[in-house]
Parts: sequence; structure tokens; C-alpha cells
Amino acid sequence: MFDPVIAPSGTLLGLLQRGRGDGTLHALTAPRAEALAALNHCVLSDPRHDWQVENRSLYYARLFLDLSGELDEIERHLFDAEDVLDDCESRTGLALAVLGHLASYGRRDALELLRAYAASGTNWAWALDELALRDDDAGLRALAEPVLARFPADPEGEAALAAQVRDAFEPRPWRLWADDPRAAIGARVRAAQEQGSFDRWQRQMRPAGPRPGWSVRAVFEWAQQGLDRGAALHVPAARCLTAVAAPEDRPEIVEAARAGGDGARCTALRYLADSNDPDALALIEAAVGDGTAAVAEAAVDAFERMRSVAAVDRARGWAHRPDALGAAAGRMLACRGGTKDSELVLGALREAVRGEGPDAPTLWTLVDGAGRLGIVCAAPVLRHIYRETASSHLRGRAARALAATDPSFPAGFAVECLWDCEESTREVAARHAETGDARVVDQLRRLASDPAEEAEVQTAVRSRIGPDAPAV
Repeated sequence: MFDPVIAPSGTLLGLLQRGRGDGTLHALTAPRAEALAALNHCVLSDPRHDWQVENRSLYYARLFLDLSGELDEIERHLFDAEDVLDDCESRTGLALAVLGHLASYGRRDALELLRAYAASGTNWAWALDELALRDDDAGLRALAEPVLARFPADPEGEAALAAQVRDAFEPRPWRLWADDPRAAIGARVRAAQEQGSFDRWQRQMRPAGPRPGWSVRAVFEWAQQGLDRGAALHVPAARCLTAVAAPEDRPEIVEAARAGGDGARCTALRYLADSNDPDALALIEAAVGDGTAAVAEAAVDAFERMRSVAAVDRARGWAHRPDALGAAAGRMLACRGGTKDSELVLGALREAVRGEGPDAPTLWTLVDGAGRLGIVCAAPVLRHIYRETASSHLRGRAARALAATDPSFPAGFAVECLWDCEESTREVAARHAETGDARVVDQLRRLASDPAEEAEVQTAVRSRIGPDAPAV
């Protein structure tokens, strides 16, 4: 999947792609045709950089309800010829998830569309999972024949069916079908369930990897073999060293961290850092300076895991370095530094935004640190990140940091956050948004009564509008 093209943050499309609350508020005041066109663009061309962790489906489904949107565009997208050619879940996953939420809100057309796609679409398993949560038993039983027809009645087909039943995210349809009196359905599903259980048992009986009886050298060799195959095994190898290494093995491990092969060096650095070895910090600095890219990356990762006072002190000295170790030092201070480190964390935050933009991965930790340390001077940078980032998770972190650093947050961004796509962001808004705006009170009440809303959000709302809460 290619990275999505995100429109500017000041446009309706850009706001909806980001999942910002202002997207909903602007869409409700824009011409309906324009709003629906932007909404359909988002649903059919998933705008998320990481579609597996970022939320958009409930956000878009609620807007479909508010706009009384038709589902013709989604139907054309699902049953397009491309569905046969492109079997990537990300092409249709968001549209199916939106239909699932619409079905839970009582949209019969969304339920029928999910049933039709589960019977004939390429990403049928996703549609079936959505139906497992929303459809009745009769609707699910009617899908047994078309779903099982996808699996030929030969050894390969039965093996594929067993794997599908074993790995199903929602088991309800398969349990219903296992009770079907027809042998071609019930007996076949029961056999697949038994085979799936046997497969799991076989995997448990065949553990792979090193054994505690191995030597230090054997663990290093295993890590190098993995690296030669393109698999980075230094993290599990370092855990193995914990079981294998004795005090007399330390000189060999230190030497490996200083000048060993890439697999051994990465493993030794991780092991020494995790055990707070007195030479770990010097070896990490040397590895960043003279190691390969893989070794330098492993050294930086090992450093960031350290929890010692010595590591934090060293981070203060490294924070000004213009390399990956300097960036890691800034993140360490953001996580574990004190108020005296505020300037260093603020400098790292500003430098990351200047150098890498509002979507830089390093910002996640730095934004959290700005909030944790209460760096009031960071508010302008945090507001910029909030507006511009395409990551709804990073925007949520920026919102939490602004709640701790920006006095204008309750009357500003907290209001729009009540409509945000991320439940954690809505929870922050529910706790902080000023209720002088009538829209805030109405939205709080809507969130409190919406059965699709997360429990944490509703708990936060009830703390503001419940019987024991102050009047709003």
C-alpha cells in the first residue's frame, strides 16, 4: 500500500483525512454534496498511514449518519472489478468497518451490503467479522454455503478452511455453522475446528530457537545466522544470554560488543545495556561512531531502554549531538528527565519538527515529555503538531500535552476534540472542554448515550454531567 496523499490541514478534505473534530464541524456547515464527496473520498481511499492502529471508522460512520449519506459510492467500490485483482485488506477494510458501525446504528442498507460482500467479495472475512458482531443468527446461517464454497473439498481446501477457522477474529459464525445439521456444512466445520486445535498443539510441541544449555558463542552464532537471513534476532538472543551467560563470560561479551560481528555485537550491546553493565554506555557510544547501520541502530535502541541514573546523566551530555544518539538522548530525557531538562527536551522537540516535520516518529516521545514536564513554552510547537500531523495518535498525544501546558486548551482545541476520531482524544476533551459553548454540552450528552462510544469516554463524560457532577 502506497502512503496516502493528505490534503492541506486547512481544507475540509484535509481535516476529514486527519480525523479531526473540526472536520465533522466543518462538514456539517458545508454544502451537503461537497461534504459527502470529501467523506466518500476518505472512506474509499484510506488516509491512514497505519491503518491497523489508527481509528477512523466510527468517526466516518457518525458523519454519514449526520449527513444522511447514501452508500452508493461504497457499494461501487466494494464490487468493483479491482476487488478481484487487489486482495489487500487495506483497500476495503475501512469501508467495511464503516458499514459495520452504520449497521449497529440501524442502517439496514449497510447490513445488506455487508451480507452481499461477505458472500462474494475478496475481503469476505473482514465483512464476516463485522456481521458476527451485528447480524442475527438467521443472517449468519444464510452465509454458510457461499463462504464454505470458497474452499474446495480436497486436502488443500480443507487445510485452508481449518486455518481460516483457527485464525478467525470473531468465532461466532463458525460456531453457528458447526451446529448445522447438513453434513456438507456442520460436519465440515467441526472437522476444521478439530484440525485447527491439532495444528495449535503441534506448534506448541515444536519450539524453535536456542536452548538455555547453549554457550555464549552459540547464541552469538545464532544471532548472526538470523542476520544473514535478513532476520534481526539480537533481541531474543540477548534474552538467551541472560539464561546462558555466567560472570566469567563477561570479558567475551564485552569484546563482542566492542569488535564482534554484527549479530554478536548487537546482541552483546543489548545484553549489557539491559543488565546496566558499567561499560555499556561507552560501548554504545563507540558502536554509534564506528558500527554498521544495523549495529548503530541496535546501540541506540539499547540505550533508550536503559533506566539507570548514569544513563540519564549521559543523555544530558549527548542531547546536543546531531545524530541518532542525540535524538535518542532527547527522548530519554523526555521520558525520564526532570524539570531541569525542560530546555533540552524543548530543543529536541523544536529540532525534530524543523528537521523532520510534524509526522516524525521521534515526536511521539518528545510530545509526551513536554506534557509530562509541563513545558509551557512548548505550547506553540504542540499546537502546530496538533494541526498538521496526519497521525491521529500523535494528535491525541499533542492534545494531552496541551491540556498540561496550554491554558487556552479547554476553550480551544478541547472543544473540537469531542468529535475526534480517537477515543483517547475524546476522553481528554470530555475532561477538559469548557461547557460555555452549547455545542459542547450537546456533544457530551450524545457521547454519554451512544452505545458505540468507548466506556472510558462515557466515564469521563459522566464525571462532567452525571448526577454527582457540577451543573453544566
